[in-house]
Amino acid sequence: MAVSSACFQVPTLLLIPSSRKQLLQTHRYKCSSRRANLLHKCFSQRQSESKPTQKENEEFEFERLFSNLNQATLKREPGSLSSAIFLVAGTTVGAGILAIPAVTQESGFLASAVACIVCWVFMVVTGLLIAEVNVNTMCELGSGGVSLVSMAQRTLGTVGVQIACWSYIFIHYALLVAYVARSSDILTNFLGIPLWESATLFSLIFGCICYFGSQRFIGAVNGVLLLGIIVSFAALVAVASGGLHWDALLKANFEAVPMSIPIIALSFVYQNVVPVLCTNLEGNLAEVRTAIVLGTAIPLVLFLVWNGVILGSITDLEMGSGKILDPLQQLQSSNGVVGPIIQVFSLLAIATSYIGFILGLADFLADLLKLPTGQSRPLPYLLTLIPPLVLSLLDPEIFFKALDFAGTYGVLVLFGILPAAMSWSGRYSNPTSSVKLPQLVPGGRLTLSLIIGGAGFVVFSEILESFGHP
Repeated sequence: MAVSSACFQVPTLLLIPSSRKQLLQTHRYKCSSRRANLLHKCFSQRQSESKPTQKENEEFEFERLFSNLNQATLKREPGSLSSAIFLVAGTTVGAGILAIPAVTQESGFLASAVACIVCWVFMVVTGLLIAEVNVNTMCELGSGGVSLVSMAQRTLGTVGVQIACWSYIFIHYALLVAYVARSSDILTNFLGIPLWESATLFSLIFGCICYFGSQRFIGAVNGVLLLGIIVSFAALVAVASGGLHWDALLKANFEAVPMSIPIIALSFVYQNVVPVLCTNLEGNLAEVRTAIVLGTAIPLVLFLVWNGVILGSITDLEMGSGKILDPLQQLQSSNGVVGPIIQVFSLLAIATSYIGFILGLADFLADLLKLPTGQSRPLPYLLTLIPPLVLSLLDPEIFFKALDFAGTYGVLVLFGILPAAMSWSGRYSNPTSSVKLPQLVPGGRLTLSLIIGGAGFVVFSEILESFGHP
């Protein structure tokens, strides 16, 4: 395809404006009528877009930043909005939802519901900030598949890269260990096979799906798993709600809310797939925003109903001394019908989140190792799958410990403080940058300060508590 690079380059980015100017959700490109005709031949545009005329240097609008190409066929393979929503929702509904009732039982349903909504708003905002910085970085570097490393390097320099790298690796490995540990326990109970076989089977199946599957196939798998989650969740609610004590839902102990925030925030983690999302949706900010808001709204509803059913069904919960008791185990022991449904729901929830974290970490490691974009390399996937598998087998009881530690010191730093700091730098510390996309989060410095201050306060409080200070 011999087309002048003044308009675009092949194969990674196809629409890189020479002037590097972006306008709202569309991008304008000045070029001759010959180049405009080539653009219209190469890209399938919306019906509302006008056809090029013979005027020189006429402006044309494109809603996407670039096009995803199949390097073998050179055909455009765009990601769909529905697949993006499923990816976000599937990544969000993970092992964190299984731990929510255990950490909110002391605060009660009403107080924990407020905490869930606040954490959801917080995580939506930080996800939009990551998307904003990611698309700006793609414009600046002229390449797709940009991970947090490149984003931090562009906005925060070497120090930011170190913080991003270690936080990202830490939280992903911690959560993948928790996912493999819990899923292997469930599969061992179902299949009656040794723990190491069930852990290997789980990692192998979903690792192969992520490595060999196309964007559409992975989106379809996430959609099927999410449908299974909804069906099993509805069955669980129908069975367990028969013994629901409505008075128990009125309990509200706001003093106990802070201890639950790390795991609640962890339950809303999806930001690791935002760079993948921006690439799949070809930098279309409107679709990225929709995918993030709708993709996280579905899990929010599930979390609230799930927490209400569990806390409303078990009224004699007692907190052990320094140990988190799991209400799910008590509910399973008291109701033989609920047990298998909870196991199925748990396995599906872990599987959807596991896929998202594999994709996010493999993409991150590929960028860290400077591997070519747009090609499937086995090394990032091996580095993603093997260490969590080994660590989960060394300590099968690591589930709650991994979640709490990752939520406190990983999520709130990596997906709380860091996105706001990168956005601050991109917006205000480098005003002469040639790339200025629309801001996805309003409020300016005040919003960014609240995000950094809120996340920092929770982390600092947890550090003090861990050293024995109230």
